[in-house]
Amino acid sequence: MKFATDLVPATLIRRYKRFLADVELAGGAVITAHVANPGAMTGLMEPGARVWLSLSPNPKRKLPYGWELVEAEFGAGAELVGVNTALPNALVAEALAAGHIAELSGYTTVRREVKFGRASRVDFLLEAPGRPPCYAEVKNVHLMRRGGLAEFPDSVTARGAKHLDELAAMARSGARAMMVYVVQIGSAQAFTLARDIDPAYGAAFDRAMAAGVEAIAYGCKIARDGISLAAPVPIRP
Repeated sequence: MKFATDLVPATLIRRYKRFLADVELAGGAVITAHVANPGAMTGLMEPGARVWLSLSPNPKRKLPYGWELVEAEFGAGAELVGVNTALPNALVAEALAAGHIAELSGYTTVRREVKFGRASRVDFLLEAPGRPPCYAEVKNVHLMRRGGLAEFPDSVTARGAKHLDELAAMARSGARAMMVYVVQIGSAQAFTLARDIDPAYGAAFDRAMAAGVEAIAYGCKIARDGISLAAPVPIRP
């Protein structure tokens, strides 16, 4: 997926109120950018970090700049990390259309944001004649505390645990259910749960796996002109 326009380089001053970041542009101007990320962003919001912003063409948008990438160090030098949690769904949709996700191939229709469970919406519902429907939920991953090992979540997510329990209910009813973790860190070699950050999410994950929910993780190829889904990465319990 290519970015709609060239990204704008800037220097991070601070991130605050979860969805706001003050940054300094190359010419010295200080602006406030939108942060499409409700998480803790551990290790990704150090003052002075090099960040990359998209610029919306919508003149009515209150904050025209949006934070897309940050240069971060995970022990092997600086690399680009995607911080926009709205992107993984688009990346998965693109990959599904191209047949890139082998575990979710063979379905004839793909619908997005379909109501299910207790007043929730599943990210993708895949269907095909003669096959059980497949409910797929996508999560963004951008936490790395040990070199090569990506983790989720980076903060407590009661909503994420609820989604796991609802996927488990779908699996028990005879449907197929899948968690898709999209790792926006190019150097990730494996994925695991940050059970110390959110033990309840870890317990919900275990319940879901016991009920028949499947889980996969995919890395990303990240560049300043775009992001695409790359190869699968193994999941460690």
